Amino acid sequence: MSTSGKSQLAGVGLALAATIIWSGNFIIARAVIHTVPPFSLSFFRWLCAALAILPFSFRKIYEERQVLCQHRKYLFWTALSGITLFNTFIYIGGHYTTAINLALIGTTSSPIIAIILARVFLKEPVGWLKSAGVLVCISGVLFFLSGGKWENLANFHFGTGDKWVLLAAACFAIYNVFTRRKPAAISGMSFLSVIFSLGTVLLLPFYIWDIVYAFPVKWSADFVYIILFLGIGSSVVAYLMWNEAIRRLGAGRTAIFGNLLPIFSSIEAALILRESFTWVHVGGMLLVFTGILLANWKLFRK
Repeated sequence: MSTSGKSQLAGVGLALAATIIWSGNFIIARAVIHTVPPFSLSFFRWLCAALAILPFSFRKIYEERQVLCQHRKYLFWTALSGITLFNTFIYIGGHYTTAINLALIGTTSSPIIAIILARVFLKEPVGWLKSAGVLVCISGVLFFLSGGKWENLANFHFGTGDKWVLLAAACFAIYNVFTRRKPAAISGMSFLSVIFSLGTVLLLPFYIWDIVYAFPVKWSADFVYIILFLGIGSSVVAYLMWNEAIRRLGAGRTAIFGNLLPIFSSIEAALILRESFTWVHVGGMLLVFTGILLANWKLFRK
């Protein structure tokens, strides 16, 4: 296998690992709806992430301060879409819809939006295999939504929470495209540190709103562990993996792996939240894996 092929296979592994970690985010969003308001949860998560990564990135940020200032508008919009808005919309949606819906709706739409944006703005090619793979992945997710009966889709409607998740998916698709255009002079560590910090600052007014108008946070040891998981695992570690996968595979191809989120989330929901896991989930899982294989067929043949 060529060096390029090995690099891309490593990208596949990174995208898979990030997706597994992120799948827990949907479970948490639903599990803590009576413990913490959505803006506060998002603020604590990214504050933890910013503080966790800063000791390792401070030197890089200082060395790259000039180039970071030159690209401050780019960093602002990347932080707004991928940090401030994306997960906040997920947490808001968690107050109105189920954990599985959070994953299903988000992953149905985000890869499509990402591929379209990558084609329009980044000129990434969209061959017939990638298109077929995306369609099969979407079929797998729709199979979930229909409960194994396609006629049920005719009666499907987006509730309040589902609309918030759809907005979150659009924000994450935009973030994927922005990440693909990251200036080479900005290292991955300083990039994440800056957007985590910017995203946290942008969340501050909404956190203050929560303090004034929402119910108080119910602090406990378990909630602290949740913040640490979200801040370090789901943010620092997973984002480093995802951004590196985008660099190796491209925004459109990497986004396809997001279709695995409902698979992993459904398994976790069954184990943790005691939600049902049936043959419908197995059928959808097989379709999603088939779609990912098709979209990356050229890669696996190298």
